[in-house]
Amino acid sequence: MRALISIVLALAAGLGIYYFYMRQVTPAGPGSTPVQTISVVGVQNDLLAIAQSERIYFAQNGAYATLEQLTSSGSLSTAQNGRDGYTYSIATSSDGFTITASHPPGPGSAHYPTLVIDQTMQIRQTD
Repeated sequence: MRALISIVLALAAGLGIYYFYMRQVTPAGPGSTPVQTISVVGVQNDLLAIAQSERIYFAQNGAYATLEQLTSSGSLSTAQNGRDGYTYSIATSSDGFTITASHPPGPGSAHYPTLVIDQTMQIRQTD
């Protein structure tokens, strides 16, 4: 009988600890889900890779390139134009570039931020 009571008490303590721990865990942002957070991290990695490819292309050619030029020249190893609903676009000028990752509005209250990176290699969220 003592063994049964000990097991029940240990189980109750474990469940209590689990409950309080899970109440303290919050999602990455208001209205975001773990899947959205993972998608945004993947998009950030893609933006960094594309921006690094732009720097390599500029060092070799003296000008910034479009996404198609980056993939055809071999500066960008993946020919990915987007990820999980995000699409990438590049705006270039003689002195820099801006790469934008945008997502159409999600269903319900889902919010997907627009991410931007430029030659400073800093990712910013525009909304």
